[in-house]
Amino acid sequence: MTKSELIDKLVEANGLLSRKESEAIISIVFDSMSDALKSGEKVEIRGFGSFTIRARDAREARNPKSGELVKIPSKKTPFFKTGKELRERVNCA
Repeated sequence: MTKSELIDKLVEANGLLSRKESEAIISIVFDSMSDALKSGEKVEIRGFGSFTIRARDAREARNPKSGELVKIPSKKTPFFKTGKELRERVNCA
């Protein structure tokens, strides 16, 4: 499902919201989650899952085409852990 499909579902499910209002709501939610992760906070949605940031160390790897060593700098990556309810809903389908 894409962001625009999610907006369409929100408009269909709630006849009181326009497409523009639904788009603003979805953007606010995603921007808030991104900002929280950027500042190092954990984002937890009960029954769905939690998002955290994990630090990856710098390392060396090989370019598969040329075989030469490439240095990969350390970085932070988002990590998602599913909640119990979501796991159960996916496995029962």
